[in-house]
Amino acid sequence: MDEARAKDAGGRAAGGAERPWSRQRLRSNNEWLLLARLRSHGPLSRAQLARDTGLSKPTVSAALAALEEAGLVREAGRFVPERGRTAVLYEPDPAAGYVLGVDIGRAWLRVAVADLSGQVVARRDVPNRGRSANAVADAVVAAALEAVGEAGLTPDRIVHAVVGSPGVWDERRRSVRFAGNLPGWGRRGLIDRIAEGLGAVVTVANDANLAAVGEYSFGAGAGSSHFVYALVGTGFGVGVVQDGDVLVGAHGAAGEVGLLPVPFGGGAGTLEELVSGDAVVRAAVAAGMKAPLTAKDVFDAARGGEETARQVVAEEAERLGYALAVVCSVLDPDLVVLGGGLGASADLLLELVEKALHRLSPLRPRLAASELGEDVVLLGALATALETARPEVFERRTA
Repeated sequence: MDEARAKDAGGRAAGGAERPWSRQRLRSNNEWLLLARLRSHGPLSRAQLARDTGLSKPTVSAALAALEEAGLVREAGRFVPERGRTAVLYEPDPAAGYVLGVDIGRAWLRVAVADLSGQVVARRDVPNRGRSANAVADAVVAAALEAVGEAGLTPDRIVHAVVGSPGVWDERRRSVRFAGNLPGWGRRGLIDRIAEGLGAVVTVANDANLAAVGEYSFGAGAGSSHFVYALVGTGFGVGVVQDGDVLVGAHGAAGEVGLLPVPFGGGAGTLEELVSGDAVVRAAVAAGMKAPLTAKDVFDAARGGEETARQVVAEEAERLGYALAVVCSVLDPDLVVLGGGLGASADLLLELVEKALHRLSPLRPRLAASELGEDVVLLGALATALETARPEVFERRTA
C-alpha cells in the first residue's frame, strides 16, 4: 500500500497541492519509495533496495543518506555473506514520530501511543465513569496525557490522533451524530475540547469502521476482498472493507444499520435495540432470570448449562442472524466477522447465528469470530492514524 502511494506522497505538499516537477520532487519520490520498501520488507541493504526498486545504486545511496540525515531511517545492523563485502542494513526509524489511538465506549476508555512502526509503546484502559459529556472528554485527555508521559514523550511528539466513537462525525457541525449510548455526546465542541487538551490534530471515526480496519490489518479480515465487521455490544453497527478500503458513504454513515426501524416484541424499535447487549438482558429478565444482569452474566450462565440462559442465547442468535441477513442482502460480503462485547461469546453464538443466517438468506458468507477482541477499535484507530502520520512526518522532515 505504501509503495502504491509513493508518487502521491512524494509529489504533493503537506496541504495536498500538486507540486511542479523538479529534481527535488524526483528525489522526494525516490526517498518515499525506499522508505516504503523498508517499512514493508526491511531491514535491507543498499544492493537489495536497488534490485527491488529498479533504482541505481548511486541513487539509492544518495536517497538513504538524505533519509538518515532527516532521521527517517537508521542502520539496523550488518549482513556478513560467505563471500563478498559486508553490507549495512537499513530500517525506518520508528521514533521519527508517534500517533495516538482512542476508543471511546460506554463502559471503557482505551488509549494507546504507537511509534511509526505501529509498535504500541504505552497504553491506558480506564473505566468510563464520566457523568457528563465534558467529563468523558476530559477523562480521555487525562488518560492520553498519562500514556504519552509513560512513553517518555511530550504531547508535541504526537503527529496525529484518531478517536473512535459510536455514531457519525459531522464535520460541518463539528459534532458526533447518532451516538445514543453516550448521553450528550452529540453536543458541539467535545472533540475540539479533546484536541485542545492534547495539543494535537484529531480525526474522529466511527468505532465499527475502525474495528473493520483493525480486523483487516491485524486479524480475521486479513486477505478478504470484501468483508463486514459486525460490532455487537451496547449498540450494533457494521464496518465494511472492500479491497482494503473502508466504505463510509456520502455522509460517513455507511454501516449504521442499527438505526433501521424494525417491528419486534409486539411494537417497533430499531435493529440496534433488537440485537444489542441490552436486548439480551431484557430477554433474560422477561424469561425469569433475576436482575440485575449483564449480557455477560447471561452468556456465562448459558455456558454453565442453565436452560433459561441457553434459550435466551438461542433467541439472540436468531435476532442476530436476521440482522446479518439484512446486511448481507445489501453488501454481499465474502466474510462476516462477529465482534464487540457479544462477539466475545462467539463460542456460543457463531454456529447458531450461521444456521439462522443460512435459513433466512440464500447468501452464504463465511462467519468468523474477531481475533482482536476488545482491542479491535483501538488497533484500527492506530492503523488509521499511521496512514496520515507517515507521509506527514516524511513531508516535514524532507521539506
